[in-house]
Amino acid sequence: MSRASPDFHPALRLLHWLMAALVLAMLFIGVFMVSTSGPAYVTLLGLHRPIGIAILALVLLRLPLRLATGAPALPEDLAPAQKQIAWGSHVLLYATLVTLPLIGWGMLSAGGYPVRLCSGIVLPPILPHDLALYAVLRAAHTAIALAFFALILLHLAAALMHGLVRRDGVLRSMTTGHRRPPAPPTANDDKAEENATLPT
Repeated sequence: MSRASPDFHPALRLLHWLMAALVLAMLFIGVFMVSTSGPAYVTLLGLHRPIGIAILALVLLRLPLRLATGAPALPEDLAPAQKQIAWGSHVLLYATLVTLPLIGWGMLSAGGYPVRLCSGIVLPPILPHDLALYAVLRAAHTAIALAFFALILLHLAAALMHGLVRRDGVLRSMTTGHRRPPAPPTANDDKAEENATLPT
């Protein structure tokens, strides 16, 4: 669904940038988790789990809001194939933002590990304890995370192309928004201005 406004709903813009910060944090945490061990790994894992669940909660809030409020129409001069790619990439982003945390949660459940959000808050398992399933889900989690990283780079490249090369307002629709043009003067405004310039 397209919005009449040239901008995304303000709540969607807020959720977008909050989630972008969390996803960026998760990417850095994931890279460091792969390359470290010992106490640092435990600390990073303690951050990875609650941030992943926070992303899941936010996307489940964002998706119905996005469906309800729609999105600004893409520029008319954009090729149909590019519009289809833009639509498909957004579907993939939303799908990955939902499935990646769920696979991580299921993987930990199958491995018998608690999903601890903070002191005293532990999520229930969503899958039975099964080490073979844990191994499959772990491989899937890694593969989808790498594909997600590539998808984010593509999304960022498209945003920069719209913002720096085409300058067509697409990037602005998710950042500062478009400034509304001033309202045209009315007959009353013209009359008031005329009276103000008359000698007294």
